[in-house]
Amino acid sequence: MHPQNLSPFVGQRYLNLESIKRDGTPVQTPVWFAEEHGVLYVYTLANAGKVKRIRRHPRIRLAPCTMRGAVIGPWVEAEATIVDATTATHGQALLRYKYGWMKGIGDLFSRMIHRERVVIAMRVLA
Repeated sequence: MHPQNLSPFVGQRYLNLESIKRDGTPVQTPVWFAEEHGVLYVYTLANAGKVKRIRRHPRIRLAPCTMRGAVIGPWVEAEATIVDATTATHGQALLRYKYGWMKGIGDLFSRMIHRERVVIAMRVLA
């Protein structure tokens, strides 16, 4: 069962993650996500800009979107955390289940070129 504050994301394949630069400028990024028990999980490269921004300022905004980032639902406030290895493994498994072979190809490519990845857990604020 999905918590009420996650209803805009039910059945969606992408969400737009908006993080804040040092100068206060918002940066929007469309990403794949998976949800479990009210927590949204995304993965990205460890050195990605959104990771640096979230470490500095964990308060973010989320909205359902298209593959290209066009927002198709309401924005919600959330808090993001870069998770530990155990939780990251679980988040990756949820994403693999949701996105199947497409996620598998991305994982293979990342392993081949030795790209370090992290998982971000996000909780929508009430």
